[in-house]
Amino acid sequence: MRVLLLGANGQVGTELRRSLPAVGEVIPATRSGQLPDGTPCEAVDLAALATLPGALGRIRPDVVVNAAAYTAVDRAESEAERAYRINAEAPGLLAGACREEGIALVHYSTDYVFDGRGLRPYREDDRTDPQNVYGASKLAGEQAITASGAEHLILRTAWVYGLHGHNFLRTMLRLGAERDALDVVDDQRGCPTPSWLIADATASLLGADVPANGIVHLVATGETSWHGFAQAIFEDAVATGRLEHAPDLRPVPSSHYPTPVRRPAYSVLDTLRLQGTFGVGLPHWREALARTMGPRGPQRPVRRAGDDSVS
Repeated sequence: MRVLLLGANGQVGTELRRSLPAVGEVIPATRSGQLPDGTPCEAVDLAALATLPGALGRIRPDVVVNAAAYTAVDRAESEAERAYRINAEAPGLLAGACREEGIALVHYSTDYVFDGRGLRPYREDDRTDPQNVYGASKLAGEQAITASGAEHLILRTAWVYGLHGHNFLRTMLRLGAERDALDVVDDQRGCPTPSWLIADATASLLGADVPANGIVHLVATGETSWHGFAQAIFEDAVATGRLEHAPDLRPVPSSHYPTPVRRPAYSVLDTLRLQGTFGVGLPHWREALARTMGPRGPQRPVRRAGDDSVS
């Protein structure tokens, strides 16, 4: 299997460069044509729409994994045109080109396609109602891919973090080393999901030759608030020697940190389809964080349901 990986230098893309070689040859691609260590790779820019079909024709992959996106949630309000070009128009054009070439497409989406007012975990077929430009652009991308007729799998995820890239975990570790006390939002709930889990689950699905068809939710199990997530981060940071001591954490409402956009108060996603239909086991978010922060790191495969040989 020949896999074209778009966004290979991003938070999820970096982990996919580790996990995907288990299922085939990986051709990494970035906007600049260079990986973070300076290694040259394919240059594919989602904002340059006209170049996408030609890139597929030149590289001729069996599968495209699109880990590239416009993710600046606040800035999207003032850069709506660019957000839609990268998150909606480009995936639609990419999917159309994949259909023409007989290539399968794996694409990542977000909890922001929902309104955040839910009282139970959102299922794949629940009504969507994004509350900001970022969420609306990602939903438009889902719809464009679905309408293209391409063989596709859209993986919705949420609260993504890891030991590289810009994310909540790294922000907390930095602030925890600088400050004695922190105010952290306690009225938003979701499923903290490490980038390695997303990458390993993707490789598991591709390795099992799961038919690419429709939307599947991919997050760690369980739920917590940002405040609860921060508490767990500092517990593990002290236990593993990343920090000498944890700062005092004060729970605050979202209004304590005004932002240009409304963020979902409830972002918990239901993963029964991924675990039941596709047989991919998922760890609880607390276990996933411990793996991420632990001395062995996150290099452990996703356990397929019913497979006791993987732990």
